Amino acid sequence: MTQNSHTDNPNSAEAAIDLDRFADIRPYHDDEVKAVLARLAHDSELLDAITRYRLPRLARFAGPVARAIVSFRLQREMRGVSSIRDFQLRIADYMARMISQTTRGFSVEGLDRLSKDQAYLFIGNHRDIALDPAFVNYALHVEGHDTVRIAIGDNLLQKPFVTDLMRLNKSFIVPRSAKGKRAMLAAYQSLSGYIRHSITDDNHSVWLAQREGRAKDGIDRTDSAIVKMLCMARRQEEADSDIGRAVRELKIVPVSISYEFDPCDLNKARELHAKETDGRYQKVEFEDIFSIVAGIVGDKGRVKLAFGTPLDADFETPDAVAEEIDRQVLEHYPLFPSHQLALAATGLAPDLVDLSAVTPEDRERFESRLAKVPEALRHWWLMQYANPILNRAGRAERRDD
Repeated sequence: MTQNSHTDNPNSAEAAIDLDRFADIRPYHDDEVKAVLARLAHDSELLDAITRYRLPRLARFAGPVARAIVSFRLQREMRGVSSIRDFQLRIADYMARMISQTTRGFSVEGLDRLSKDQAYLFIGNHRDIALDPAFVNYALHVEGHDTVRIAIGDNLLQKPFVTDLMRLNKSFIVPRSAKGKRAMLAAYQSLSGYIRHSITDDNHSVWLAQREGRAKDGIDRTDSAIVKMLCMARRQEEADSDIGRAVRELKIVPVSISYEFDPCDLNKARELHAKETDGRYQKVEFEDIFSIVAGIVGDKGRVKLAFGTPLDADFETPDAVAEEIDRQVLEHYPLFPSHQLALAATGLAPDLVDLSAVTPEDRERFESRLAKVPEALRHWWLMQYANPILNRAGRAERRDD
């Protein structure tokens, strides 16, 4: 899912320096692809995970045979893949199949206003761990743009094979697990440097979530700490550089993604309910990986992606930058019948409810999903869909921190 305008194979002295400087967090380069794929084809944990999903009966009664079959299929599928572009083209095929099988349509707005030759820092709202940037990539690929390098938290990289797969897909690592203020500062300085290097030196776009973690309550708000991190690299180079200059050189473009239905909505409701009633929520082992799979295979209804316009004002504070990102994300956020029906069901803001475009089929699909939600979780389930409307009107209350 990438064009030929950029390469992930360092072929200059500057790129070689970059390879050393950002080796711990950067995506893989072309010359690393074959070795990584060979490693993945024989990774026992990856093979076990695939066999449990694709060949459950055989995995239970003849595990070694099942793993051998999956290993063979992986090697056959990856035959001829020798670059990041080759790998992403395989992903594009899977994305197209996933969109046809698990959505009722995927549409894009605003991409026609962006240059194919310019790198951007796309900062988006965050609903699904893997699919938010995947849909951005697919939209860019279809329209002939280069794909993005994707920021992913190291908390998600719980298995070596997951790390390999993510870095093959142009993901770079956000160091959320660094311990101590000094270690965190160094890690975020490196992250800021890599993002700036990608945009200004490599002319290679980046995708970054507007806050750490998904907005499980449906309230999209940018964390100004993200903006401060992004400005670190410029300020290290020029101590007196202002926020506005740092932001303009990154070509920040807010992005809104909306799912008519979230395959993880019930699990999110369960987490929100636990935090409210027990004061905490304890994830099970590999829960984020399960969420990734659920998001990919689950019914999403319609999906819509909207690109905003690059930030170019003379911002004076990180908060001002965050407010502008929020303004664009909320202004362009696509609303579906599920949002209107959920708000109507809560009874919270009848003046904001608009059911004029809701069809009987929309109502049937919504009520069918709601009927499967346990009574104790219904409030939290409904609020995920109602909050985007309330947030746009300035009436949403954040309770998911």
